[in-house]
Formats: sequence, structure tokens, C-alpha cells
Amino acid sequence: MTPNRRGAAAVAVVLLLVTSGCIGFLTGSEPLRFSAEPAAVSGSAADEAGYEYNGTRELTINRSVDIGGQERRVVATNRIAGYTKSADLGPLGEADVGVFNIVTTPAVEVAGQTLNPVGSYSNARLVEFVQQQYSGLGDIQRVSQRNVTIQGTETTVTKFSATATIKRQEVDVFVHVTKYRSGDDFVVAIGVYPQQLEASEEPNVLSLLRAIDHPVDA
Repeated sequence: MTPNRRGAAAVAVVLLLVTSGCIGFLTGSEPLRFSAEPAAVSGSAADEAGYEYNGTRELTINRSVDIGGQERRVVATNRIAGYTKSADLGPLGEADVGVFNIVTTPAVEVAGQTLNPVGSYSNARLVEFVQQQYSGLGDIQRVSQRNVTIQGTETTVTKFSATATIKRQEVDVFVHVTKYRSGDDFVVAIGVYPQQLEASEEPNVLSLLRAIDHPVDA
């Protein structure tokens, strides 16, 4: 299910729209640079859920923004922690069916105003970005939502039904999405698994969510 990993990375790209009061940035003499702290799931929680940690990657974006009619450069670094779980899907054989990603993106503030738009994005909008970047994911429908406490913060986790392509076969999946603020960053978590594994994998995804820690050493 490698495309989901690319989808999570694409989410990070779309979330980046920022500005700042940095003098060098405003004069155009230097770009504005900022970086998100990495997040992770505790090792014991990942092991108990049967998910393998695939490492944390950096995604650096260098783009122009318009400030008062002047073009300025922004260099931003996001962090993406990836976890996968392999399972036997019968006729489809062994496949990475469980995918869990944590994306951290800086919550830039100027004069008390948060300028990263992820702060106002709903879970439905976040999952739309995954759909746009993952060609095998479609027919997304909201199923339910629940509150889950992550790092002492009560967050809304939304569950969506969808179809995904696994080994060239269309499979019905569930997608869980949540977002919350942690320090200077926004944390977005996305879990995907086949609907036929709902009884076992939904509790696993919820346990992974509850075990998120941020910031952690990369």
C-alpha cells in the first residue's frame, strides 16, 4: 500500500502556506525558514498493534508567497513518520494492508494569529487531499466520528469508508483522520486498513493514535 505513504507526504505539501514578520524575509534578503518537530508512536504500542516503523522522513518545501504585492521565499520542513502492517488477504496474498502516518507541520504565528491553514482544516478536507494524491483511493464517504485523547488533548477522529487499489484489486477500506495542535506544530494522523479487517484493525489504529508522542528525537 505504498501509495498511501505518498499520499501522506502530499498532505504535508498542501498544508504549507505561511508568512512571517521576519525582517530579512520581508525585505527579500533571505527566505523564511522553519521546521516541524517529529512525532512518533511509542514502540510498545506499535509492536502490540503489529505495525512496523518505517522511519521518519523530512519533506522540505521551497516556494514563493505574495506579501503585500511582493514575492518572498519560504523554506519549510515537515516530518512524516510511517508505519505499516502486513496481512494475508486470501486471494490477494500478503500485502501491506495497515498504513499509519503521522505528519507534523509548523503552526506559524504572527501577532497571535496562526497562519498555517491546517489550523482551520476539517478532517473531511484533510482526507480530500489524500484522495487527490493517491490515485487508488476513491469513493470516500463519512461513516462516523469519536473523540480520542492524544497527548492530553481531546481530538475528533473521523472515520471514512473508501475504495483502494491493492495489488491491482479494488478493496473496500476505512480511513481514520485526526488533527490537533501540539506546541508549535500541527499533528495530522491518518490510518488506513481494509474493511474486512475492521474488527481487529480499528482498535489497533485507535491505540496507535492514543500512543502518539510529540516532539520526539528524529
